[in-house]
Amino acid sequence: MVDHYDLIVRAHSALIDGAFRPATLAVTNGTIVAIGDHDAEFTATTEVALPAGQVLIPGIVDTHVHVNEPGRTDWEGFASATRAAAAGGVTTIIDMPLNSIPPTTTVDALRQKREAAAAQATIDIGFWGGAIPSSLGHLEPLHRAGVFGFKAFLSPSGVDEFPHLSSEQLHAALAELAAFDGLLIVHAEDPGVLEAHENTGGVGYDDFVASRPDSAEKTAIEHVIEGLRRTGARAHILHLSSASALPTIRAAKAEGLHLTVETCPHYLSFASEGIPDGATQYKCCPPIRDESNRRELWQALIAGDIDLIASDHSPSTRELKLGHGGDFGLAWGGISGLEVSLPAVWSAAREFGITLEQVVEWMTGSTSRLAGLPAKGSLAVGTDADFVAFAPDETFTVIAEHLQHKNKVTAFDGSELHGVVHTTWLGGEPVFVLGAPNDQVRLRGRLLTATH
Repeated sequence: MVDHYDLIVRAHSALIDGAFRPATLAVTNGTIVAIGDHDAEFTATTEVALPAGQVLIPGIVDTHVHVNEPGRTDWEGFASATRAAAAGGVTTIIDMPLNSIPPTTTVDALRQKREAAAAQATIDIGFWGGAIPSSLGHLEPLHRAGVFGFKAFLSPSGVDEFPHLSSEQLHAALAELAAFDGLLIVHAEDPGVLEAHENTGGVGYDDFVASRPDSAEKTAIEHVIEGLRRTGARAHILHLSSASALPTIRAAKAEGLHLTVETCPHYLSFASEGIPDGATQYKCCPPIRDESNRRELWQALIAGDIDLIASDHSPSTRELKLGHGGDFGLAWGGISGLEVSLPAVWSAAREFGITLEQVVEWMTGSTSRLAGLPAKGSLAVGTDADFVAFAPDETFTVIAEHLQHKNKVTAFDGSELHGVVHTTWLGGEPVFVLGAPNDQVRLRGRLLTATH
């Protein structure tokens, strides 16, 4: 008897075991259960054949997303964030513990997050916890409740309810997490360096960069590395923007310390030379630096010094982002780019001759391993049937007003990008179809719990 599946997808080019080849994927009960040749004699309730020009890739796993609900849902929210994610080929996000109110620093706050997300999720969602001064000594209950790790700031976060850790508190958090093999993910900028370089703000982008110099990142990362050396803990450096820290990172990895590092689409796509004064849509912390630095980040990805790429989608209201007359000192610091992260990275990668296979690995396989999600990040028998029909050679122009983000502001507005998402499947069900209205897509997302 011939097996009958829920869904089969035939692709002239599917990313299997790190290489593109013709293949047919068979799905039953939301899981990939068989992979055959393009003309495999599979039968299914639903059959899809991708046209020439579209490739099949795993759904993007974005481990750095600020959804902001509950408490600041006017900034984003689970409904808009997960629709935007699906439209960009993202099938899993891990939500940051701020800028929601309350922040995810207690088991009860995690419960409120999960309740807010449960009825609104187009895609799968997991949650990071937070390590702030008041939660030190109490991290393990949140770990047991299923967060994927703990975020800490080493300098002021921008919101009062999520204070930063001192160097002493950083080491205490690492020691606490080492006892149960928890992961600390770190916003690494040193407050002493930032205070020494503080200026009056204004519309000059170069002045903003000068207020958050390379040395702020390098010094903070050195503090993290010293903490790892003392405690044997695991840490992940978030949104690396400064190539000056790469020799330190490289040495720490060679030493055998448990350190991983990410960078973000905006650091790989933009350079300070191209950012006009007053263009606060580009403000993020740490900042976008110069073209030479951008190229060094790409080389560090190729070399393996940087492990992965995540969006750091950090939206706000239009007023907070653009309503201060172009003053970088007053505008909210965060880039809104969840929906365009894959095409943005792919477009920039093409400049350097980097393959789509490698880009997908940085945004799916590497991110899945960081979060401990073995059922995500690859097209393989036994994994979740989360995949994307992607046209790598098609182009489009980003129009902020057309994005699914709640607030239509992004640094990518007006960018011409390569790579169009045509269909996104979650568990074998379409959650985005290019050109289809949102009300035709059923909510399929699940709430993920880390297994420790």
